[in-house]
Amino acid sequence: MPFVLIDKPRPHVALLTLNRPERMNAMAFDVMVPFRDALREVGADNDVRVVVVTGAGRGFCSGADLESPGRVPGIDGLTVPTIALRSMELLDEVVRTLRGLHQPVIAAVNGPAIGGGMCLALAADVRIAADTATFRAAGINNGLTASELGLSYLLPRAIGASRAFEIMLSGRDVDAAEADRIGLVSRTVPGDKLLDACYELAERVTGFSRPGVELTKRMLWSSLDAASLNAHMDHEGLAQLFVRLTTRNFEEAVQARRENRPPDFRD
Repeated sequence: MPFVLIDKPRPHVALLTLNRPERMNAMAFDVMVPFRDALREVGADNDVRVVVVTGAGRGFCSGADLESPGRVPGIDGLTVPTIALRSMELLDEVVRTLRGLHQPVIAAVNGPAIGGGMCLALAADVRIAADTATFRAAGINNGLTASELGLSYLLPRAIGASRAFEIMLSGRDVDAAEADRIGLVSRTVPGDKLLDACYELAERVTGFSRPGVELTKRMLWSSLDAASLNAHMDHEGLAQLFVRLTTRNFEEAVQARRENRPPDFRD
């Protein structure tokens, strides 16, 4: 059975499922390499407009597999320090690939998202959680740093610095209700409604212009690194002009409203 499943449950929507439920979808290299490759595959599929990521069974992803980590590819002849570097580079690459997809990514957090699993959820553009979901920055519980795979960058930007410090330094669980309250997830739904909620959002997004959606995603991520409001507004303005001047989308939207119908954006 493959460790990563790719399905297309709705038109223009890809579902990627981490499929190692007996290990709570832990981040063994045997799972992360095919997950990275699956992300690249759906990212290059021009029929896919939105990607949903979830975990099989009762967990989203339990982080590093401390018992059966699998084998890092391409390490023959390397010493332990270099193998460690290659290991972290591979996992970092997974997060960068997830964040860098052209398509919006929705994390359907169906259960515990622990350590690296929390990082995967935060690298997604949108997080919708089941009411059974929990989050934990677990590195500090294991005598390590809680900061890994971009967590100390992504978490403060998602929920604010003070909350991020408290959660990462305490190593405590954040349940679904608190995650919803502090903005770690966009909303919480009953577990049996989770994928339907993600698909509903995905289908709404697929109705809009492809460059409009992709540039909106880019602008949102870019804003987190912007040096100033003025600099970012210049960036936004160029993106808006690009779509306005190179497509007939705006004219189609106006005509559709006049005719009381959904717009058909052909970009």
